Formats: sequence, structure tokens, C-alpha cells
Amino acid sequence: MAKILLVEDNEMNRDMLSRRLQRRGYEVIIAVDGGEGVALARSETPDLILMDMSLPVLNGWEATKQLKAAAETQKIPVIALTAHAMATDRDKALNAGCDDYDTKPIELPRLLGKIEALLGQGAGGG
Repeated sequence: MAKILLVEDNEMNRDMLSRRLQRRGYEVIIAVDGGEGVALARSETPDLILMDMSLPVLNGWEATKQLKAAAETQKIPVIALTAHAMATDRDKALNAGCDDYDTKPIELPRLLGKIEALLGQGAGGG
């Protein structure tokens, strides 16, 4: 079963998305800010990270940069989640080290396709 770290400060988004992912067989770990997300990525080594970009403490851009700069977390795929849907936002997310990008409100089938594509590229989940 793949382990997904969901870094999301909005409780409603967090609850909805974590329940939907768990129903599909994913183990979900939750962080409520970027600092906690970086710490949990290091301690839990998830198979994939869903990173909200507008976070307290440490924003998603900076958290992703830290994760991609650290040897122990740099290979974990990161999907940026943001309400900002402009092309420059997508470029900014990819430049920060995100492996993919999805806009809010989240369309679960589209997001699941991205999750499955990135997990399929890896060595296989834990």
C-alpha cells in the first residue's frame, strides 16, 4: 500500500481528500503546515507528497525546495496543490521541484491519475 503525505492547512480539504484517498487503499499521513510536512517526509518517507502551496510556517514552495535539496527526501514525488491556476504558477511549482501540479478545487479522478502515474515511475511503494 502506497503511503501519501498530505500537507494541507485547510481542515475541510484535508479531511475530504484524506478520506477519499484512504477509501482507495492509500495510507495517508497528514501535516498541517510546511514545517511539519518537511519533518514528516523525513521521518515517514512517504511514497508521494501532496503539497498545498499556501501554507503557514513554511510555504509549499519552500518546503518542496528543502525536500528536493535533502538526499533522503529528494526522490519522493511531490504534487503541488494550489488554487492558483495560471501558467506561471505551474512553472513556479515545477521550478521549486514539484513533479506535477494540480489545481483546486480538486477533481479526484484527475488527481488520482497523476498520483498513479508518479507512483508507477518509482521503485514500487512500501
